Amino acid sequence: MDAIVTAGGIPLPEDPLYSHTRGSSKALLEIAGKPMIQWVLDALSESKAVDNVIIMGLTAQSGVTCKKPYHFIPNQGRMLANIVAGIKKSQELDPKNEYVLIVSSDIPGIKPEMVDWLAKTCLETQDDIYYGVVPRPIMEKRYPNSKRTWTHLKGLDVCGADINVVHVRMASEHLDTWEELIGNRKNPLKQAGVIGLDTLLLLLFRQLAIEDIVQRVMARIGVRGRAIIWPHAEAGMDVDKPHQLGMMRADLSAEKRDTTL
Repeated sequence: MDAIVTAGGIPLPEDPLYSHTRGSSKALLEIAGKPMIQWVLDALSESKAVDNVIIMGLTAQSGVTCKKPYHFIPNQGRMLANIVAGIKKSQELDPKNEYVLIVSSDIPGIKPEMVDWLAKTCLETQDDIYYGVVPRPIMEKRYPNSKRTWTHLKGLDVCGADINVVHVRMASEHLDTWEELIGNRKNPLKQAGVIGLDTLLLLLFRQLAIEDIVQRVMARIGVRGRAIIWPHAEAGMDVDKPHQLGMMRADLSAEKRDTTL
C-alpha cells in the first residue's frame, strides 16, 4: 500500500513549538542530526508493506528523501484536504490500490517493523478505517513524562496513534463529519460532541469501552471501522511541545550512538 505523510504544518506564534520553528515547517525540525520527517521516511523506506510514499506539504527543495518511490504534493491547507489529495495521488499511481497509510511527520520514533505490523494487522479484516490507540501503561513505560492527551475510557486510558490505515473511498465519503473529527483530534471531548450528546456524557463518566467508541463513531459516519490497540508507544509519541521535542532528541541521539558502536 502507499503511505501519505502529512507534513504541511507550520506552527503559529501561539503554538508551543513556534520558538523552535520560527515560521518554518515543523516536519523539518532537527532531531539527532536530521529533519524529524526523515526519521519517518527512513522507517517507510525499509517497510515491506509500503510501495510509494506521498509527502504532503513539502517540496523537493526540503532535501528529504526516501528509498521508495516518493512524490511531493503542495500543501492543500486543511489536514483533510491534504489526505484527500494524497489518496487521489495514490489512485493515480495505481487505480487498484484499496488502502493507504496516513502517517504524521512528527512520530520520529516509528520503525519499519511497526509499520509492517500495522499493515498486517489491519488487512486481517476488510474495514473502511482502522484507528490506532496506545494504552497509557505502554506509553508511559516507553516514554515517561510524555504528557499525552488521554481519552479516559471504561477501564482504559488511551492516546491516539499518528499512523492509521483507511480505504481509498474515504476520500469521497462523509467529508463534513471527517472535517469536524479531524479538526478536534486533539480534544477527545469535542470529538465525542460531534458524534452526539449521549456519547459525550458517557465518555465524561467513563462508561464507554473502546469497542463502544468505534461502534458509535462508525454508526454516525456510516462506515465499517476497527480499533487497533498498539503494543508500540512510538506510534503515539508525536512531537507537539518543546519537552517532547527534547525527549525525542535525547532518545534518538542515544539510539544513533548505540547503532554506531
